[in-house]
Amino acid sequence: MKIYTRQGDEGMTRLSGGRRESKDSARLEAVGSVDELNAVIGRALAGGVDSRLKEPLTVVQDWLFCLGCELARPQGGGGSPAVDSGSVERLEAWIDRFSRELPELKNFVLPGGTPLGADLHWARTVCRRAERRVQTLVSRESASPVVIPFLNRLGDLLFTLARWANHQAGREETLWEPGFRDDDE
Repeated sequence: MKIYTRQGDEGMTRLSGGRRESKDSARLEAVGSVDELNAVIGRALAGGVDSRLKEPLTVVQDWLFCLGCELARPQGGGGSPAVDSGSVERLEAWIDRFSRELPELKNFVLPGGTPLGADLHWARTVCRRAERRVQTLVSRESASPVVIPFLNRLGDLLFTLARWANHQAGREETLWEPGFRDDDE
C-alpha cells in the first residue's frame, strides 16, 4: 500500500462518505487543529511523564482522535459522539484532583518550567486554537453541543497538568509581572 494517493494535490480532500472539501475549509481547520493538539500531547508523553499523568493524557488522546473523526463527517454524518457530558465531568474530576496538590494561583503564569511543563503549556495553547477553529465550524454547521465545553475544559486541564508537572519537579512557576521591562537593553 502506498501512503500517497495524489488525490489532494489540487487542494481538496475526501471526507467520510466521499464528499470532497477544500483543505482550507472551516471543517478541515477544526480537524487539523484537533489533530495537532493530539500530536503535541503525544510529544509530552514521549518525553516521559509521571505515571499519574499517563492515564488522563492517553484517554484524552483517544477522545481527540475520535473527535477528529467526528468533525470530519459532514452534517448528519451519524455515529456516536466522540465526547459527551461524561467526558467533560471526567476532565473536571482530573482538574480537581491535580489542583488539590498545587499552591493557590494569584498571578498569571508564564509558560515554561520543565520540558514536560512547557510541552503541556504548548498543548494548552494548541487546545485553545482548536477550540476557536471548532467554534467557527459549529457556528456554520451543527455539531454536538458538548464539543466546545469539552475543549474549553481540556485547556483548563492542560494548564493544571503543566503547573502540576512543574510543581512535582520542584520548579517554581515564573509569574508574569505586569509592566516589567528590562531597562538594560
